[in-house]
Amino acid sequence: MKKNICTLLGGLLLAACAGEGVIYKPQAQIMPQHIKKIAVRPVLNRTEVFTLEDKFYIELYDQFLQNGSYQIVPENNGAEGVVVTTISRYLNVPIQYDSQLIPTVYRMEVLLDVVFIDKSTNAPVWREPAFLGTQIYSASTLPGGMTEVQARDVIWKKLSKDIIKRTVDGFGSVMSENKKKVMNNPEYTTITQ
Repeated sequence: MKKNICTLLGGLLLAACAGEGVIYKPQAQIMPQHIKKIAVRPVLNRTEVFTLEDKFYIELYDQFLQNGSYQIVPENNGAEGVVVTTISRYLNVPIQYDSQLIPTVYRMEVLLDVVFIDKSTNAPVWREPAFLGTQIYSASTLPGGMTEVQARDVIWKKLSKDIIKRTVDGFGSVMSENKKKVMNNPEYTTITQ
């Protein structure tokens, strides 16, 4: 009996929402209007793997330049917003082996913590604590395979585009592993230069 009532109420709710003029359109959450110039702070690397941050920083900077939505300037030269990126995890593990137990397929994961700071208030505009980039690739000894460096370059390009999309298109445009929220946390209000 309860199941029939729940089904009937669910059907009525769907019928009520199916009418014309009922369109779900979430509120756009874009950058504050006063931010026209942004800076990309050098990437921090919290992993044991050296030099990850250098190539990623170059890729992120280049993608921001190619996008052209915001003028890219040095942080101390009139930047109104700053992108702060930290590489928090890097994994490259074999997931498939041949008959002699030699790895043939790998899975690479890179986890980033990205914060966009409004320089006028020194407060975060948004934070994505778990940008995840993954790449499954065949070993370089196989046809169509790639090296670890090539796979990493693919991830850098994907993550850079995600950060730019999140910055330009706003909240909800890119998926993060954890719940996304607009920051109002004292932990992130004073970020050192």
